[in-house]
Amino acid sequence: MLKRHSLDAVIIGAGVVGAACAYYAARAGLAVAVVDRGAVAGGTTGAGEGNLLVSDKEAGPELDLALLSTRLWTELAAVLPPAIEYEPKGGLVVAPDDATVRALRSFAEGQRKAGVDAVEVPADALQELEPHLAPGLAGGFHYPQDAQVQPAQAAARLLAASGAEVYLGEEVTGVLLDRGAVRGVRTPRRELLAPAVVNAAGTWGGRIAELAGVTLPVLPRRGFVLVTEPLPRLVRHKVYAADYIADVASGSAALQSSAVVEGTPSGPVLIGATRERVGFDRSLSTEALRRLAAQAAALFPVLADVRVLRTYHGFRPYLPDHLPAIGPDPRRPGLLHACGHEGAGIGLAPATGALITAALTGAEPPLPQAPFHPARFDQDPAR
Repeated sequence: MLKRHSLDAVIIGAGVVGAACAYYAARAGLAVAVVDRGAVAGGTTGAGEGNLLVSDKEAGPELDLALLSTRLWTELAAVLPPAIEYEPKGGLVVAPDDATVRALRSFAEGQRKAGVDAVEVPADALQELEPHLAPGLAGGFHYPQDAQVQPAQAAARLLAASGAEVYLGEEVTGVLLDRGAVRGVRTPRRELLAPAVVNAAGTWGGRIAELAGVTLPVLPRRGFVLVTEPLPRLVRHKVYAADYIADVASGSAALQSSAVVEGTPSGPVLIGATRERVGFDRSLSTEALRRLAAQAAALFPVLADVRVLRTYHGFRPYLPDHLPAIGPDPRRPGLLHACGHEGAGIGLAPATGALITAALTGAEPPLPQAPFHPARFDQDPAR
């Protein structure tokens, strides 16, 4: 029999999703601890660009989650330190031809019905928004609700504001059970006892699920980013080619790349985005980097002669239906999941934290949880 616990929940993962879960749980009066095998934002969060996007999401559950998070990020920006670099810069999606403009128009119509502000921009007005854009584009859509944060700072500041107990550099090696229910976690240094454990382990979410005796098919999806030398503010918005939307929705394991270009408050321009499923292979892909550079220069010719100072890459936690797993796992009482956000975890973190907190406290959730049900991939009807 396990001894009594002083914590209400243990959160596995000190990325932005785990930090948001800790923040909202603490605000609800819960005592929580956060444990991570590495540092704060040491995984996917630290390798992200800080996207807070509604523009790339079609009408449906993920967009609803993103719109809730958009409101919550605005509230967080008012109470967290300026170091999170919250910037409501807006997004601009551009199309190379009229057929793509029509596809974007149809996409935007569905988004507007869900509450997205999507403004069509004719070809002759694109350079009013982005003076350095390549000529010859057919048009685009402006999304004022898109924003940006510095992801590692956002995670660190959320975690600090939560007041949670934090245990870094401690890998969870076991999930403690009592009569079939979760009762805490074990690391090489300690046992943390609680009636609830939140799996916010990102690309390692499947491994944590296995430790608890359930399955969650989280797979890593590798992505690269180029970082240029500091520049004057050449790129005002987050600007991306329309094919980025299709890449996000694709389930292909092959290398995909589409230009996503944005300036930062400190000067460098960030250039993404690639996607490929290669396991946890951390080797450098010169083909991925070459594609990114060429596509960015095609979108913004002024970048053709700009120096790239560094590159970085990480792994997005991918689930087959492109929706995160959020909420209690009925197969293992006391286990909750908050992972599988792929490349949208930074943007979706606050809403995820709010949903997890509602589940922990028994409060009415701010959104329907059914689309994010963690056991939806379970094909065994006996389980």
